[in-house]
Order: sequence, then C-alpha cells, then structure tokens
Amino acid sequence: MRRRFPAVAITLLLGAALAAAGCGFGPGSEIGEVSLTVTRDYGTQRVQPVGGDEVSESDTVMRVLERAADIATRYSGGFVQAIDGLEADERFGRSFDWFFYVDGVESPVGAADFALRDGDAIWWDYRDWSAAQRVPAVVGSWPRPLLGGYEGRSHPVALECRGAGEACRAVRRRLGEAGVVPAAAPSDDAIRVLVGPWARLRDDPAAAQLERGPQASGVFADFAQHAGDYRLRGLDEGGEPARGFGPGAGLVAATRRFDSPPVWLVSGATARGALAAAGLLDAAHLRDHYAVATEGGTETPLPLR
Repeated sequence: MRRRFPAVAITLLLGAALAAAGCGFGPGSEIGEVSLTVTRDYGTQRVQPVGGDEVSESDTVMRVLERAADIATRYSGGFVQAIDGLEADERFGRSFDWFFYVDGVESPVGAADFALRDGDAIWWDYRDWSAAQRVPAVVGSWPRPLLGGYEGRSHPVALECRGAGEACRAVRRRLGEAGVVPAAAPSDDAIRVLVGPWARLRDDPAAAQLERGPQASGVFADFAQHAGDYRLRGLDEGGEPARGFGPGAGLVAATRRFDSPPVWLVSGATARGALAAAGLLDAAHLRDHYAVATEGGTETPLPLR
C-alpha cells in the first residue's frame, strides 16, 4: 500500500528544504546560460532540437540533460545509458554509446561531475565507437573552445602558419569575426590552430596522429602519399578509407595529444586546399560535425557514412 504523509509532515519537510537552501545546500546563484545539442551517428541526425538552459552554480552537465530529456543512467547515476529511449547497445560486434563534449572537448570526468560556466556548449552524441573509443576534440561547437577556453578556464589561442600565407590570413580573419584574438606568442597552455599544407604540418606531434588512424587522433581522415605528394582521404565509421579527394581539397579537424590543449588543423594536400579549408571556419559549415572536408565548394562531414 502506498503511504500517505500528513500535511504537517509535508510542511516540515518543505521548511527543512528551504532552510538547507539558505545555508548553501540549494541550487546556488545563477551563472548564465548554456546550450544543449543532442545528436546521433557523429552528428548526422538531431535527437532533440538545440536548446538553451539557465544554469546555477550547482548545475552539472547531467542536470541540464535531465531537465531536457527522458534519460536512463548507470553506475549509480554517473553515466548516461539512454536518452529519449536511444540506449547504449552492442550490435553485430559494434559498440554504440553516448558521449558528450563541452565546448568541443571530450570530458575527462563524468557528466554528473562536470560543473558548468556561462556560455558552455554541451553536445551529446550517440555513436559507434568501435574504430575510435576516444575522440578527444571536435569542431562542431565553433567557435568554442577557441572562444572561452575549455574545462572550466580560458586558454590563449596560438595561430601557427606553415607555408600557406593566404590561408593563414583567411583563418586570422575568421577568428577575428568570431571574437578570437590569437596570442602574440605561443605558450604551453594555448589551443593551437595549425594552418598549412599537410607536408608542412605532419611533423607536428599532435597533427601526426592523423597518420596513425582514428584510434590515435579521433579524426576520420588522413593524408595518403600520392605521386610524391599527399592527398586527403575521408574515412568511414570503421576507420577505413572511403573516399579520395583531389589536390584542392581541404580539411578542418581537431585533435588532442595526451592532456595537452586541443589542436585545430586547417590543412589540405596543397596551399590551395588549406585556403579552401579556411573558408569552412564558421558555424554554418562546422555545426554538429566532428570534422569537415571540402572540395570544389562542397563540404563533406566526416566520418563518411
């Protein structure tokens, strides 16, 4: 039988809750607004319309999601099992699960432990992670983290140009339009934006991860040697080559090496390709994408499906 509580008991409980809130155990003061995006299959389908939520000091990524969606959790409520009925699963030897990013960076902690700041962009995506268990950074929340930093604090942005002057000028202009002002000098805590043809970027330790596949870089693209040069290749969800691009193709992607700040790549097989990639640096082209290739004025979200 369902127990019923007398009205006086309810009043006492309500009073205790209000007292606790006044002593600092309540929701805390408001800190601003965050955005919430929920998609599936590497951002190709929206599970929910993009929304916003006013958040307080006590809010976490999990609380924001709970207010917006019907969810199921696991591991004592620390991790998400299902959102709106779409549940973590294993099918045909492939693993599917929910992953979340805040400001375009994969979280190092669970959703129930991730505190929020004003302006944070939260992105949940349900995907097959058989080819890449870890995708440390994505470009789909542009201009974040380049604007505002990540993981609770701001970071400078270092623009590094390598052999693509026109592309670098275009990237600097796009950053400025987004409110991002690159630092005058590089630093260890800077988010780096590398601009140039792949032959000039591939000696960078973070960029070089692309040549070891998505399991290392989290990027479903690489550059294959071709007649003494390089050509951009798009990979499918299994990490296998699915499409070759021409010499004028460009790529915008993000990766991260160990715990170092994210590194954005604006590159191509040639300087012309890097310039084409620079033209993708806006929300219209990057929104909800892990990485994007472009050729002949047509964008191609990655991975290929």
